[in-house]
Amino acid sequence: MNRPSPRTTRIYLPLLVAGLVALATLAMSARHADAQTHPARHAAMGSMQTTDVTARQLAFRNAMRGLWEQHVAWTRMAIVSFAGDLPDLTATEHRLLRNQTDIGNAIAPFYGTAAGRRLTALLRQHILIAVDILVDVKAGDTTKLAADSAAWTRNANRIAAFLHGANPDNWPLADMRSMMHRHLHLTTLEAVAELSGDYTASVHAYDRVEREILGMADMLSTGIIRQFPHRFG
Repeated sequence: MNRPSPRTTRIYLPLLVAGLVALATLAMSARHADAQTHPARHAAMGSMQTTDVTARQLAFRNAMRGLWEQHVAWTRMAIVSFAGDLPDLTATEHRLLRNQTDIGNAIAPFYGTAAGRRLTALLRQHILIAVDILVDVKAGDTTKLAADSAAWTRNANRIAAFLHGANPDNWPLADMRSMMHRHLHLTTLEAVAELSGDYTASVHAYDRVEREILGMADMLSTGIIRQFPHRFG
């Protein structure tokens, strides 16, 4: 991908905001966006905080946190590299996509190889659509931007449905959708700030998305531990 010129960014950044306004609307279910944790995370983590946590539970929780922190860290590096036309962009994108495979592999021992591959495919699509959106902004293609924004939301809903289907008792569909919509919303804020050259806001947005993703990781690891308690004794 090529870097959008400063003039192009100035002209087309409002189109990004307009094209993604639907995401902000969907994120109204997470309208307390500055909260550091999702309400469902409080429920999920509450019992773990009042009972003894085994070494296996702690190791799994930390591993899940590491994978999802890599997800947002490599996403940020890809956004920064795209905005700055940096030579590491291709290598960064490849590493970001590998992280999606790592996340899929992490759930395979519990839900099977096919499920792991399905989650990887959905997460890869999540990344690739985000790349398309950045390219749309550079090109000023409002039609494609609207289509890609809608596709990003549909993909988020598919991820939520996949997770709910794998663990319906611990991952309610409404919570999974809210979690994913919030993630899109915060990532959008980060990308908009970086592309517009508001680097202070970009850093602040990353702080928020980092907190959000750690809450997501805890939600997922806690759900797996509850579903498969015999694996963590």
